[in-house]
Amino acid sequence: MSWVAGVDGCPAGWIAVFLPTEGGGEAPPAVVSVATAFAAVIDAARAPAVVAVDMPIGLPARTGHGGRGPENAVRPLLGGRQSSVFSVPSRAAVYAGDYGAACAAALATSIPPRKVSKQCFHLFPRIREIDGLLRARRELVERVYEVHPEVAFWRLNGGRALDLPKKVKGSPHGPGLAERRAILAAAGLPAPLIEAPPPRGAGPDDYLDALANALIARRIRTGAARPFPDPPGCDEEGLPLAIWA
Repeated sequence: MSWVAGVDGCPAGWIAVFLPTEGGGEAPPAVVSVATAFAAVIDAARAPAVVAVDMPIGLPARTGHGGRGPENAVRPLLGGRQSSVFSVPSRAAVYAGDYGAACAAALATSIPPRKVSKQCFHLFPRIREIDGLLRARRELVERVYEVHPEVAFWRLNGGRALDLPKKVKGSPHGPGLAERRAILAAAGLPAPLIEAPPPRGAGPDDYLDALANALIARRIRTGAARPFPDPPGCDEEGLPLAIWA
């Protein structure tokens, strides 16, 4: 049996949803787990053939207006949800030692010059974790793909952007979560999986995002997904620059 995994960051580390490549009544049930290290998802017993993770992959030496190419490629798809796609700065900024140094590096490597948002800065340790793993284990580039939950839901929703946010003022937003559950159900996931409480260490929004990412991982595995931009770019370290959906 071949497996894929959809992964999202969560307070405890990484929440992963493992799905069999093909659905149906004879397929084994999904498995949900939380790992403190991204490598643990890659090296899990189910050995996912594709891992779709909501975290930037590929860090260019310089960025243009709006961040990397993938962010600029997907924002027009999302309507009022465009702000959910952060502008990721250069590799030098991501590897800077503190917020001030990150802003200084970003200013020096972006056109027009742009500092780093605090929200994006807090993701830097996780970006570095994946970046370091892919650079150390080059064979993983063929298994690990960057996705974005809002773009995943856009695709699963027939190319229509979502109307509601999943969080309001930092707290889960019930109507927005309900909208996402309905899309996951229409995409074929069973109700018990969608309605299950998230595992300890993950929020309900993290869980639903991981489910959506897993469905995109399945589409990548079967050749039904496409990259944004198409074809993907590549950074100076040879890592791909694309968000898949």
